[in-house]
Amino acid sequence: MRCFISVFIFCLIVSAQIGCSGGAASNDTNMAVVNQNTGANSSVPIPDFTDASDALTAGSKFLDDGETEKAIDALNQAVKLNPDLAEGHFKRGIAYALIEARDDAAPAETPPPSTKGKRPREIKTNSEKSFEKAVAAYKKMLAGNDDDDIAHFNLGLAYNKLNEDEDAAKSLKEAVNLKPDNTEYQTELGSILIKLARYNEAVPALKKALELDASNAKAEQLLENAQAGRKRINFTTAKKDDKKPSKPDDSLKEDLLPDLNTKQKTRDPKGTKPTAPAVKVPR
Repeated sequence: MRCFISVFIFCLIVSAQIGCSGGAASNDTNMAVVNQNTGANSSVPIPDFTDASDALTAGSKFLDDGETEKAIDALNQAVKLNPDLAEGHFKRGIAYALIEARDDAAPAETPPPSTKGKRPREIKTNSEKSFEKAVAAYKKMLAGNDDDDIAHFNLGLAYNKLNEDEDAAKSLKEAVNLKPDNTEYQTELGSILIKLARYNEAVPALKKALELDASNAKAEQLLENAQAGRKRINFTTAKKDDKKPSKPDDSLKEDLLPDLNTKQKTRDPKGTKPTAPAVKVPR
């Protein structure tokens, strides 16, 4: 009897341990499923797109959401499927620029020793390459339709990213000429004109931008900058004009000419001594 009770108790203990361990395993499995579900978005790779427009849409969304690496991946697919997709090149340039800015902010590594006598070759960044391709694509679009104000505007933005400011201003002016009632066009034109220190031209564009949209905070700030820059230039120009020596008055020279001619006549033929006036001696 005692043996039977001991065996029975032993079985109960073993069953309880198996049940507990099984429950623990079940809980661990459930926790793993929860963790997998919560982290799914960060690890799921983007799909392989077959349509450039779909890839561009996905890349734009990734860019807006701050998932820059995924944006680059999607946009790379977009421009591969359609090499003339100007917007794809432009947005890829922005994504690359964000990555490059992040890398520049990181602590710099020790640069390798330079080779003597050799000038280091300038290496273009990925963002620069993308913006250059965007410029080429927008130009190709405009070759087929020069009245495309959006293409002119985006071409100006791409030039601006490449610091080709004169070309940027020219393209943005074309966009403004085609659609003068677009506050964004006027704002960006004013911005690039400030960059070129052409404040007198920037002020009317920014005033127009605010006239079209009084809530345009960017245009309002830029207008203040343009007006301040114009005042600085006018003040500097005025100071330079004050320092310039005054020109001699030619009328004074003309007034002196008769006296000079008279004195010249009183000299002797050799021009060394003044001739004494003739005196009559009484006889």
